[in-house]
Amino acid sequence: MAKPEYDVLIIGSGAAGLTAALALAETKKVLVMAKGLLTGGSTAWAQGGIAAVLDTGDTFENHIRDTMVAGAGLNRLETVEYVIERAPHSIARLVELGVPFNEEGPDLHLTREGGHSHRRIVHVNDATGWAVQEALLRAAEANANITLLPGQSCIDLITGRHEQRYSGSGRVWGAYALDEASGKVGAHTARATIMAAGGAGRVYQFSTAPRGATGDGIAMAWRAGCRVSNMEMMQFHPTCLYNLEVKNFLITEAVRGEGGRLLHPLTGHRFMTDYDPQRMELAPRDVVARAIDDQIKRYGLDYVHLDISHQPEAFVKEHFPTIYDKLMGLGIDMTKGPIPVVPAQHYTCGGILIDLAGRTDLPGLYAAGECTESGLHGANRLASNSLLECFVFGEAAAADILERWNEFDAPPAVRPWDESRVTDSDEEVIIKQNWTEIRRFMWNYVGIVRTTKRLERAQHRIQMLGREIEDYYGSFRVTTDLIELRNLHQAAALIVQSALKRHESRGLHYTLDYPATSPAAEDTVLVP
Repeated sequence: MAKPEYDVLIIGSGAAGLTAALALAETKKVLVMAKGLLTGGSTAWAQGGIAAVLDTGDTFENHIRDTMVAGAGLNRLETVEYVIERAPHSIARLVELGVPFNEEGPDLHLTREGGHSHRRIVHVNDATGWAVQEALLRAAEANANITLLPGQSCIDLITGRHEQRYSGSGRVWGAYALDEASGKVGAHTARATIMAAGGAGRVYQFSTAPRGATGDGIAMAWRAGCRVSNMEMMQFHPTCLYNLEVKNFLITEAVRGEGGRLLHPLTGHRFMTDYDPQRMELAPRDVVARAIDDQIKRYGLDYVHLDISHQPEAFVKEHFPTIYDKLMGLGIDMTKGPIPVVPAQHYTCGGILIDLAGRTDLPGLYAAGECTESGLHGANRLASNSLLECFVFGEAAAADILERWNEFDAPPAVRPWDESRVTDSDEEVIIKQNWTEIRRFMWNYVGIVRTTKRLERAQHRIQMLGREIEDYYGSFRVTTDLIELRNLHQAAALIVQSALKRHESRGLHYTLDYPATSPAAEDTVLVP
């Protein structure tokens, strides 16, 4: 049977990937591939909401200014304006798709989060991401021009060097992917490819990101020849639940937005008054995360307390039903007492360098969402701007592909995946050991507070492990674990390399060796 042909390949089934797929599918045949489950990405995990100017008392200028302030001036103003001005359209489109946003009378209910000067967060209780993922997936499943293919671990992008008549061009023709069920590697080709594979949160020991956030898209694009930018800008969420049984459960920013206070667990002191007396708990995430990190290290604590029990019980239950139920199951009643929290890696602000159309450096390759550096987030992402970026750039990439469709040739014949010189591995323990080691030293040496010496130690470990991983990769058949380890290692190397290049403290990159901020804000761009 002939292999089905697709016009566009999309790697990733979250908000960015599915938004692009729906925009393309009116006239093009689209294949959406996902590692693991179609709902396994970060979109479904987004509790907070989507930032958009919908209230008459708010303006685009306010939202732009808040984004630039949070991003410590490293944002590209052109991108910030482009995204924020398209936010109302994105919300209208999601309403059209059936996302059941909370309402207040005839309008959508707007909440407020850290760094925002106004209430402008559209949400579905405290589970916005799940509702958005569900609506997008429902629409994609109903579209005959969209094929959804879960259980595919992408290995590398297919470029000119993989053509049967070797061209050596950087043109991207799709990707090689391991089918997780059969263990076979297939070549999936298309005229255009959109990378929407999410972030690299799992590079760190403590992260709110899903298990599959191993920097796959960033690593694949880098190996193919794309520049990456600002990889040192790793956002740490200030409030992840501290619980030895439950890993990576996020306590949304909105808890602080609705009056939650951060307290020293032994003295009850509201410590944000010492770090940012004006904004306190509503300071940007980098400020709050560093304050918590400082309290934990200074006083030898395991966690700090986040307390919203002073608010009426009905108010807490109504605003945070998912969190309330989860915590009650663990014996914590947030209406009666505090929640133990610690910082955890939360968002990858850097990534594949793209323009306003989602174009990368390579012809035929677009990118959208957390795997990119579009210029929106700068040195620190403003809360609830991330899903918005996915919608805007998913649509932008699709629009540019459709507009320039005549420039996209049909893909040439490409070489099948070669397994003639590899065998099955009998040493899976090596993968687990290396995975654990990378995540631990990245947390200890390349975390919330950095020094040059720590970064150099991390770089030394990365170089040693790199030789081991490449030797293993060249000798054995690929598995999802091996693919992820290779990408995790590559992402870690890019983060450390970028951090060593930035000789200042700005936003999320805070180093004791360069505590001052340089007068000029410059991107850290790495060239393959």
